[in-house]
Amino acid sequence: MSRYVFKMPDLGEGTVSAEVVEWKVKVGDTVKEDQIIAEVMTDKAAVEIPAPVSGRVVSLTGQPGDMVAVGAELIAFDTSGAATEELASAAKPAAPPASTPPAAKPQAAPAAVASATSTRVMASPATRRKAHVAGVDLASVSGSGPGGRISALDLESVIAGKGSGGAKPATFAARNGVEEIKIIGVRRVIAERMSAAKRNIPHFAYVEEVDVTELESLRQYLNSRLPKGAPSLTYLPFLVAALVRVVEGFPQCNAVHDAERNVILRHAAVHVGVATQTPDGLKVPVVKHAEARSLHDIAAEIRRVSEAARNNKATREELMGSTITVTSLGRLGGIASTPVINAPEVAIVGVNKAVDRPVVLHGAIAIRRIMNLSSSFDHRFVDGFDAAAMIQALKERLEHPATIFIQD
Repeated sequence: MSRYVFKMPDLGEGTVSAEVVEWKVKVGDTVKEDQIIAEVMTDKAAVEIPAPVSGRVVSLTGQPGDMVAVGAELIAFDTSGAATEELASAAKPAAPPASTPPAAKPQAAPAAVASATSTRVMASPATRRKAHVAGVDLASVSGSGPGGRISALDLESVIAGKGSGGAKPATFAARNGVEEIKIIGVRRVIAERMSAAKRNIPHFAYVEEVDVTELESLRQYLNSRLPKGAPSLTYLPFLVAALVRVVEGFPQCNAVHDAERNVILRHAAVHVGVATQTPDGLKVPVVKHAEARSLHDIAAEIRRVSEAARNNKATREELMGSTITVTSLGRLGGIASTPVINAPEVAIVGVNKAVDRPVVLHGAIAIRRIMNLSSSFDHRFVDGFDAAAMIQALKERLEHPATIFIQD
């Protein structure tokens, strides 16, 4: 046997180890060069590892959730002639027996191929994990994607009881059992970062009510001018555009804390993190240089990086380097929230749900579109007065949206 050892590669950015999230192969499998063999997780992003050679897998290092050091053995292959010949022969269709006339070929072969194909479940790692959590056997789910690939919507339909295999439980039926879910991958990173942020940062929360009636009128007008089929503008790009103008006067809020050197880095550029819910958990892709973008450019970039994060396609660079973060739960936004700061930043601005409410305007009752801003600041470096003043300045821009586009 010719044994080829593949070690955990250096994944950059000072990474010293990576967590095994999922093995795509098992001992005994024969794989081709460049075939994806594992998904690992650094502190920055998930990375798929391709096979460096063709051969048979003879050993794997670590179970999902285990950390493997850079340079340590990750997987070993048998690259001997027998193993590679087996791989080559497996890729070739079986030849019919020489004694069998062409007209009398057995008809079982195509059916066997179809059966083998039908047993292979095609779904993304995120969809597989969600199915595991929900207790859904993906083999029983009909995929609507190319080649029967199971999409997130296919799975959600089954979970909701609307698709194949999604029978609803009996009403009032007692349920027993406990599912044990290992905290690995993105969820582990989220847990560690949230814990560290709340443990190390004294959060100062500030909530302000904003009348976005004029902003809503502008938003609807601009949406009416979009080409047919173009994505509509939400409140988020307006918020980012307004935030860019506001932080010019509050540079202490567009900053990050370098704990190792004990310095605050105030950035001239505004790199806005956009908190995004994904099948794997919360990720924060970044709109770089928001200060140099138009409203529609901001909106397009928010959509692009958010979609990349949801599909697990965001690069390491797209998930790093933010100087201030915005977060929104959309229609689930509620009345108020207390967002957790995305360390090492010192500020995060949250958007709550916009609803029509009766308010007193010029001495009379009027129906206005009202939305709350719920924000958190690192009280070590941002004083309460400055935090409140920044949100008040942001409120003024949003209530008079023409000022968003005026250079002061």
